[in-house]
Amino acid sequence: MKNFALIGAAGYIAPRHMRAIKDTGNRLSVAYDINDSVGIIDSISPESEFFTEFERFQEFAHCLKRIEKNKLDYVAICSPNYLHHPHIAAGLRLGCDVICEKPLVPTPALMDELALLERETGKRIFNILQLRHHEAILNLRKKVAEAPSDKKFDVELTYITSRGKWYMESWKGDQRKSFGVATNIGVHFYDMLHFVFGKLQRNVVHYSAQAKAAGYLEYERARVRWFLSIDANDLPEGVKGNKSTYRNIDISGQQLEFSEGFTDLHTVSYQEILAGRGYGLADARHCIETVDVIRAAAVVQGQGGDVHPFVGQLV
Repeated sequence: MKNFALIGAAGYIAPRHMRAIKDTGNRLSVAYDINDSVGIIDSISPESEFFTEFERFQEFAHCLKRIEKNKLDYVAICSPNYLHHPHIAAGLRLGCDVICEKPLVPTPALMDELALLERETGKRIFNILQLRHHEAILNLRKKVAEAPSDKKFDVELTYITSRGKWYMESWKGDQRKSFGVATNIGVHFYDMLHFVFGKLQRNVVHYSAQAKAAGYLEYERARVRWFLSIDANDLPEGVKGNKSTYRNIDISGQQLEFSEGFTDLHTVSYQEILAGRGYGLADARHCIETVDVIRAAAVVQGQGGDVHPFVGQLV
């Protein structure tokens, strides 16, 4: 049984980490968040210690080292994006391996800093790249690998996940903290595209605003038109009023259905990490490089088939 700490226990994604820790037969020893809305802990790991001040959490974690059976093995991080780097560093310096949500950090330069921290501490950083474990994505990857090597697939990726007014008032609506909508809701899609279609060859942005973004990505095996939004007004007419989320990936005329199968992917990720097969810094670098370019890129007017059809509807 391994001992875990959790940083960011009050966030949306934290319960999936709590359940993954429990379902893999391990112990959540201590959790931390500045907010105390963490009642979910009672139904998953009621014996866990909890702190709302980082200094008290860190001191408690250090003291656990005094007894071998109590010392922490892993720190899981679900905190806001801009805090990932300092929280990863703190976890490594506690003598723990670290499991962190996406995006690890916003820039390749900070990825290099994380690599330096790994060397200094002798500990590992693992990124939750859960789409790499999704059965539909694995089947697609196999299909692409078996296709003629000179074939490039035409992909249209659309993801609209409506958010209320609270979103812009939270850290997620502050681009200094979330690094923008393309990073916050898109980074796992960019990782999936690289995982399936190979190295990125071209990265162009056609639209960029606080609530939505669109562009064109060309990989070794695919040409991708993408559109991401948190604005309910972008939902297709047949979806508005019925659903708040629209997810569609069209691959050379065929729909990729992967709406189901997300429930246990964090647990699978934990199983792989604990078995020594987790995804580390080298695996996460490609999607960090992709979003770093998207954030800095000048918006250009697209041409013909490179432009996602939803871009033409924007005013």
